[in-house]
Amino acid sequence: MGKVELTVDRVAKFSCEAGKSQSFLWDSKVAGLAVRATASGTKAYIFQSKLAGATIRITLGDVRTWAIESGRTGRKGAREEARRLQTMIDQGVDPRQAKAEAMAADAARVLAREAEQAEATRRDMTVGEVWSAYIDARRYKWSDRHLADHHNLAYFGDDKVHGALAALMPLKLAEIDSEQVKAWLRSEAAVRPTQAALAFRLLRAFLNWCADTPKFRDIAADAACQARIAKDALPKRVAKADCLQREQLPAWFAAVRQIPNSVICAYLQVLMLIGSRREELAGLKWEDVDFRWRSITIHDKVEGERTIPLTPYVASLLACLPRRNEWVFSSPAASSGRLSAPCVQHHRACTIAGIEDMTLHGLRRSFATLSEWTEVPTGVVAQIMGHKPSATAERHYKVRPLDLLRMWHTKIEAWILSEAGILQPAEDARSGLRAITTA
Repeated sequence: MGKVELTVDRVAKFSCEAGKSQSFLWDSKVAGLAVRATASGTKAYIFQSKLAGATIRITLGDVRTWAIESGRTGRKGAREEARRLQTMIDQGVDPRQAKAEAMAADAARVLAREAEQAEATRRDMTVGEVWSAYIDARRYKWSDRHLADHHNLAYFGDDKVHGALAALMPLKLAEIDSEQVKAWLRSEAAVRPTQAALAFRLLRAFLNWCADTPKFRDIAADAACQARIAKDALPKRVAKADCLQREQLPAWFAAVRQIPNSVICAYLQVLMLIGSRREELAGLKWEDVDFRWRSITIHDKVEGERTIPLTPYVASLLACLPRRNEWVFSSPAASSGRLSAPCVQHHRACTIAGIEDMTLHGLRRSFATLSEWTEVPTGVVAQIMGHKPSATAERHYKVRPLDLLRMWHTKIEAWILSEAGILQPAEDARSGLRAITTA
């Protein structure tokens, strides 16, 4: 077919000849420009020319997208594009290669812009965002208590109860330097030095992890938590010596027994009477308590677990608790379903009793100290409390059966209750042991 001047009507009416896969309608105004129609019904503008003796053909685009001439429609003009391509060929440039290079350059610019944006986003990450990534990466190596410390110290609540690290969480990781840490630590140490010291240790481990993690290595200042900062900001650590005295027992028991929450009331008394660690007791399950053979299995951090006697008064306290779930000291309000640490209620009870600075761990210390009044062997108390054996004889030769521990432990409980003015329940007659009561 000869060349004709391409018009809108001619392009619209043009179709592929019967029996052919494609047909061309060449433009008489611009050399190399044509409309190609295929047997499937599609039509597109193409450009054809020769470069270095070889024929090249380039598809410009669908006729519905391209106009013949550039105009008010805003669509690209096929004739204008054909002229531009011919100019490039006349200059010895292959339009196909030029297009590929332009596309590659555009892609490189997009990648560079995205990388720049990603870097800006990375450097704008807050401590809280990276802290979450840190926990996810390390939690499988931590104990439940250590994991809880990381969550609690970073907690920022609507109830104005904030963790010691909460003030740092909204800040950018890149902003955390030694001066920032020093100011934060001094502020926290003034109101809660023990929590501030723990928070500083966790923050230091966190920044060390950042320094070893490629994604955050060049953002975090690992020198922000140097030991000298804690030495200057934190008060000198003094071993706690809080312990209930013999004469304080009546007031303490009276105040604790007035706590309206029966679970907390029982928890504090049991904690005092068995000398366990507070989390060991909070994690006690009903399956760990054997009322028939009067024993308690406690899961500890030393041997994994230990079995101690279920003394008469402790048994009476546990028997009265509601069995709402698997936990002995259950708490419907807690997400875990169990009591965590009733420090507030204990502090209130101690205030009523006129006892100052008594911690939950101080009750464990009280059990060990008050036991000396009964002249119980030191190794017995250590075995009940879950202390590591401190001498060769204790470690290798003395294995005390539960019955022997029960005899001594019941004696300890009886003495403490007697001093508090509380009657110890009689032991089960089936045990074959003498019932012990106090007036």
